[in-house]
Amino acid sequence: MALHTLSRRDRTVNATPQSPIVVRDLHQRYGDFEAVRGISFEVQQGELFALLGTNGAGKTTTIEVLEGFRPPTSGTLRVLGHDPHADRAKVRPHVGLMLQEGGFFSDLSVSETVRFWRDVSPAKPLTVSEVLGRVDLEDKAGVQVRQLSGGQKRRLDLALATLSQPKVLFLDEPTTGMDPEARRNTWTIIQDLVAAGTTVLLTTHYLEEAERLAARLAIMNAGRIEVAGTIAEVVAQRGNRITFQAPDHLPGTGLPLLGGVPAKVERGAAEYRLGADPALTQNSLASLLAWAAEHRIVLDRLEVRSASLEEVFLEVANAA
Repeated sequence: MALHTLSRRDRTVNATPQSPIVVRDLHQRYGDFEAVRGISFEVQQGELFALLGTNGAGKTTTIEVLEGFRPPTSGTLRVLGHDPHADRAKVRPHVGLMLQEGGFFSDLSVSETVRFWRDVSPAKPLTVSEVLGRVDLEDKAGVQVRQLSGGQKRRLDLALATLSQPKVLFLDEPTTGMDPEARRNTWTIIQDLVAAGTTVLLTTHYLEEAERLAARLAIMNAGRIEVAGTIAEVVAQRGNRITFQAPDHLPGTGLPLLGGVPAKVERGAAEYRLGADPALTQNSLASLLAWAAEHRIVLDRLEVRSASLEEVFLEVANAA
């Protein structure tokens, strides 16, 4: 089945001057390799926007350019109304960064690390106790950073990224290495920040994380945005599903067509992939039940459902 993608116009939100993050036709090259190939999107005030994609899709490169670490090869970027590279001094005091790997001084204690970052913070920072309390690291205040687990280091990363209460927060794989409890606690922290008005751009490999946190998302592949929108919009492009256990004994004609669509049978499971029209799904289900009654067949594990974000993600990832 061909991948249904949004048009170029649909891949962006209507232009709003107040949007804290604006990306227009961004290209980023490293020599002959083009890591990002003309993407456009906006993140609105107090919104969490998730960038999804496999390794090498261009997510981290996009965040690094928005953070001002390098100028774009071409395209227009604005963070809080400024060019994040050319006007970095104006942008940096209001932005929090959580990179995939933090740059800690491993011999410092956790509290010493926070004090150091407070001293160099250009904005009004939280106190050490407030910062460590936010990420549940109070009991690790005197522990050297080198002795922290990977998940605890990620929580310290988040503490430092939010130390100065930024207006815009970039989170690159923020919960990697965390156990399930710490991951959910981190989600709560991020949700509280968004509720307070912080604008967040998130990259993650955890689809559940995107589903839980994101107001909108984009799925990248090979440097391009292939689908974008709210989760409901993205999933709706894939339509609905009717699934059941394929009967052991079928009539000579086999399974029927539903809405002109044949069943896909894998490992004994039958699936019809239909469009998003509820009437089509309802009529198809009625036809299937009538067919089963006519042939005295019981459809075990019969289920009607919408597509999942995982299905959309995998189809994008495998489209290359």
